Amino acid sequence: MKKIVVLTGAGMSVESGLSTFRDADGLWENYPVARVATHEAWETDPVYVNNFYNMLRKKLQAARPNEGHRLVAALEEKYDVTVVTQNVDNLHEEAGSSKVIHLHGELMKVCSSRDVDNPHFIKTLTPDCLEVKPGEKAGDGSLLRPYIVFFGEAVPNIEKAAEEAMGADIFVIIGTSLNVYPAAGLVQYVKPGVPIYLIDPKPVMAAGRHDVKQITAGASEGMRQLSDILMK
Repeated sequence: MKKIVVLTGAGMSVESGLSTFRDADGLWENYPVARVATHEAWETDPVYVNNFYNMLRKKLQAARPNEGHRLVAALEEKYDVTVVTQNVDNLHEEAGSSKVIHLHGELMKVCSSRDVDNPHFIKTLTPDCLEVKPGEKAGDGSLLRPYIVFFGEAVPNIEKAAEEAMGADIFVIIGTSLNVYPAAGLVQYVKPGVPIYLIDPKPVMAAGRHDVKQITAGASEGMRQLSDILMK
């Protein structure tokens, strides 16, 4: 069975109603990075940071996987598929994708602020309990924080993602400009000769690769076109 690796960015979830961070009307317009997405912000005002992610979880609960998510999941009927996503939402999982690697963390999870990646202290929140309250603590006695990779922190799953990229028979990129690390580096691990498909409504530079076939469309329309190619 051929292996497909699908790398997704913020554009994957726009059709589900989730705002991107960097676009003109994105989240950073009202919530500066320095206040909600850095370790320094957490140390300065953990309540403000947790409240920001509490708000994002409420938005996520109102969102549903779009057709693009579902078509990515449907590729598993014919291929061994791994999704590598820069997104912190869980819409790929909700759509049915069985193997998902999150590069930037997971919004529905919280963790120890002392030992972020210790699995003993990572907790998955439920729809009836989405908020981290002021002073709420993890199992090790430290404050609960979002299980999100803040700017300046290491990306824990980058090596795993690179291994997947190296083993791909087909590599698909959806909804990312590839101008942001770590996604910009992952495409360099794809072996020469492996087909690379890029789905984005705007022309995109693929990190120096000249062997990329771009489908100039949004996530759902682009996946419809790609599915016609891959599922024959």
